Amino acid sequence: MPPQSHPSPPAAPEARGIARLRPVRVRRVDECQNLDELFRDCLPAFGGAYLRRIYTILDHAIGLGCPLTVSISGPVTVSGQHLTWLIPLLETGWVAYISTTDAVCYHDGHRSLDAYTADPIREVSIHSDDARLRDEQIIRVTDMAFEEGVLLDQDRFLSAVLSRPEFQKKMTGTELRYRLGAYYAAQEQRNGVPAGLLSTCHRLAIPILVGAPADGSVFLNSMKLWAMRRAGLIPEYGFELDLHAEVFEACAYHRWGLFDHPAHALATLILGGGVPKNYNLQPEPALGQILGLPEVRGYQFDVQIVTAPVTDGSLSSCPPAEAVTWGKVDKDSYLQTTESMQADYTVVMPFLVKALLENRRRREQAPENDPRAAGYLRPREGYRLFEQRETLCERLTSALSTNRDWLLDSLRYPLAV
Repeated sequence: MPPQSHPSPPAAPEARGIARLRPVRVRRVDECQNLDELFRDCLPAFGGAYLRRIYTILDHAIGLGCPLTVSISGPVTVSGQHLTWLIPLLETGWVAYISTTDAVCYHDGHRSLDAYTADPIREVSIHSDDARLRDEQIIRVTDMAFEEGVLLDQDRFLSAVLSRPEFQKKMTGTELRYRLGAYYAAQEQRNGVPAGLLSTCHRLAIPILVGAPADGSVFLNSMKLWAMRRAGLIPEYGFELDLHAEVFEACAYHRWGLFDHPAHALATLILGGGVPKNYNLQPEPALGQILGLPEVRGYQFDVQIVTAPVTDGSLSSCPPAEAVTWGKVDKDSYLQTTESMQADYTVVMPFLVKALLENRRRREQAPENDPRAAGYLRPREGYRLFEQRETLCERLTSALSTNRDWLLDSLRYPLAV
């Protein structure tokens, strides 16, 4: 069946003056029984109202059964945030794939290293004496700190993994991180530490997309092995990233959400900005603008929490409304289904995720006569898109063959040379 946008609520009869505006209705916090009531009834204005809108949009998208993509930048694994709220969110089954940084994947392994399983990452003041920390061989990441030896041990671990036979081929970054997640899982199980981000995504077959793979130490360790082969220090090293295939794979996932999934729509949660945000949004222009496929739409739901002000002109700060002009966000619904909040996501995400998890738990206890129960109670094993990637990429390839004339014409331009 053709893709269908979720209809917006019917417009109220035309009103004039103050009657057309939403009343400000609030409740006392000591009357609220849960976080859902707190978010809906105790955040009437200003920054609180932005948070209320973010929450209600996420609640609506999840209740409709929309697959959710998550873009996250920043040192989420160093700081342990993946253990507190990100992994519980992934384990709901709502998330189709994530977009993040190479550094997030690199630092995810620190807590499972053989020599550093006893709290390798410690709190430190943001206003520390950094010269002293350097003398003590302590690395600082904002208010987190760890011994320099952790990095050196992580490098040895990654070099040993990347030297394994199964990595000696050309592959997408999603396959690299899926395979790496299995090695992280083995370390975590051997050393009795909680499962990290990559091992969780491996278990749930959640693809991890990284738009700037060379900007992080996983790839730096690959560069070391490449350089050692070049210098004749090791006999061979065959690992190579297939960036074309990874971008194509991301497009196949987006097309799956629009045409194959029953919701015929996607939702996205953007935390921070930078490359992960842009990479998460680019499948729509890749499918429509670059590959010329018809009826391709952007995200139906788009909420973002970023610290960058919109006036700085960066990719991090541009709101969903600006993404509408590119086609990355659906133009017919964005006024009701998108919001951008200027805030530090580390402050609000634990409360947002907790509220959504509470909503799921209440629906587990009483799902009958609740139109949003099915969306909330999706199977926890999730979509397992990594296991479907070859099939989905084949479907996209077949779609391109029907667009032959348009694609061939797109190669023609009267060059000046």
